[in-house]
Amino acid sequence: MHMADALVSPAVGGTMLAVGLGLATIASKKLKSNFDAERVPLMSVMGAFVFAAQMINFAIPATGSSGHIGGGLLLAIILGTYPAFLTLACVLAIQALFFADGGLLAYGCNLINMGFFTCFVAYPLIYLPLSKRLTSNGGIIFSTTLASVVGLQLGSLSVVLETMLSGVTELPFETFILAMQPIHLAIGIIEGILTGLVVIFLKSVRPQIFAKDKQAKLSNIATLSAILCTAFVLGGGISLLASSNPDGLEWSIEKTAGTEEIGNPTQTHQSAQKLQEKTSILPDYSIPNNATESSTSIAGVVGVFITLLFSALIGIVFRKRNKVIKSAKR
Repeated sequence: MHMADALVSPAVGGTMLAVGLGLATIASKKLKSNFDAERVPLMSVMGAFVFAAQMINFAIPATGSSGHIGGGLLLAIILGTYPAFLTLACVLAIQALFFADGGLLAYGCNLINMGFFTCFVAYPLIYLPLSKRLTSNGGIIFSTTLASVVGLQLGSLSVVLETMLSGVTELPFETFILAMQPIHLAIGIIEGILTGLVVIFLKSVRPQIFAKDKQAKLSNIATLSAILCTAFVLGGGISLLASSNPDGLEWSIEKTAGTEEIGNPTQTHQSAQKLQEKTSILPDYSIPNNATESSTSIAGVVGVFITLLFSALIGIVFRKRNKVIKSAKR
């Protein structure tokens, strides 16, 4: 559900960027006094895992469309609302800058659509209350599925509103929303089930990951290594099996406008495109002028590594800052 720059006006893109950065600032402040340094490695490997998982589009039967997990809910379940939002912000920034997946002008929209509604709404208001009552495996699947559906329905509705406010006349509100909501309902159900299965597996092999007690030891090196290896396998290997069908957003645009390409060539859009062309080393997850399976594998591995590095840097910054704050209080 990564929006391209052509779908948003500079005004909408700028406003949503300001909102997204505002939420990131709030999340950062919340972590100043409540950040567990032991979770830095977990943030890193989970960020890398979500990056890789997003490369794998699964086909939606009988539609000609596909979808992929957003990862916000999974991150929130494992890391908590604020670390999850910051980790996903890092993932989306890497995708836009280095892989041209999602526009730079639309970055704020993508962060709100994929991060806010999952981390700040679906997780605390849907998943948490349900998971406390429904503790069986079936209950976990139900909780993650309902939360995923709610988050994705709100996110897809937000996409439609953002295009409407941007004046994208090729995508009339009623027609666009009638395409977006049903297809993302299907995607949300599948993502919810997959998220539930991951949560069930991690709870069975390493329940300490979910412990709220700061004294509880978190995942050991073996567990973190296993998650990281899985990320490399997903990005470098299984991503080759991803569906080639257009994702839910592209499919909805084509159903509404008759084409996947929407033009909106303002000076701001052109500037953003030129900047993205300079920063994207592996556009569309492939080596330029070498769109082969091997180049996709290389892009997946590189992306996992970059996400791992940047997610770790975010965690390290918070860890050092908290040490400074604690030292100042003594």
